[in-house]
Amino acid sequence: MSRARYTTQLQAGLGLVNETKALLELWSPGMTSSRLFKIALESGRFPGVTARRLRNIVSECFAPRYLVSDGEPAHYLQKLSKSLSTAEQIQLMFIFTSRANPILGDFVRDVFWARYAGGYQEISNEDARVFVERGIDDGKTSKRWSESTIRRISAYLTGCCADYGLLERGSKSRRKMLPFRISPSIAAYLAYELHFQGNGDNAVLNHKDWHLFGLDRDDVAEEMKRLSLNGLLIIQSAGEVVRISWKQNNMEELCDVLTQG
Repeated sequence: MSRARYTTQLQAGLGLVNETKALLELWSPGMTSSRLFKIALESGRFPGVTARRLRNIVSECFAPRYLVSDGEPAHYLQKLSKSLSTAEQIQLMFIFTSRANPILGDFVRDVFWARYAGGYQEISNEDARVFVERGIDDGKTSKRWSESTIRRISAYLTGCCADYGLLERGSKSRRKMLPFRISPSIAAYLAYELHFQGNGDNAVLNHKDWHLFGLDRDDVAEEMKRLSLNGLLIIQSAGEVVRISWKQNNMEELCDVLTQG
């Protein structure tokens, strides 16, 4: 299996939280990115955005994050938007963006949480730069990036983390790390999504998406136990063997349960 390459796609937009919310209100299942762009352009919802910039937001950011897998991320995020808090919606956006941009996911897993575990309180653009240069040296980009590209992408990584609540916001080269914990609803969503993607119970617990929230296998098992107490699933464990009884038959059912609270 070929490994995902690091790209410069983050430069098209960072977290884009408000823009994503606005586009989700305009999007409907089956709508292509080109159709969404046309509707967004005519909607008047983006008065300070040029047509070219809006096209980039839709095609380079929204589509790779939310319109993959026949638009399932957009559909479920849209469906849950009225019941999830803004912070919870942002956590889902963070997951989808990290999948679309492996450089962001790896930065959070390898740098943010490593520094958090080490007792650090800040992350700088220089920390991001070291990470980016290491990735280039390890062959994770299709070609070597220029110094200016490295500098920009390093700043985009920390800026994106700020948009998603891991780092403090503002234009600065050094940012404070913020408390960041997965919410029960997002833990339920992620667990079920990984299950319906065909992962076995142990593979669900070991999946790298949990590492975006600083959770190892034992931490995930504890999250599953909390979900079990809330009636969302049943988990049984004996040593390293874990068995989960999934109460919902598909993601639509889970979203209905989460919407009902």
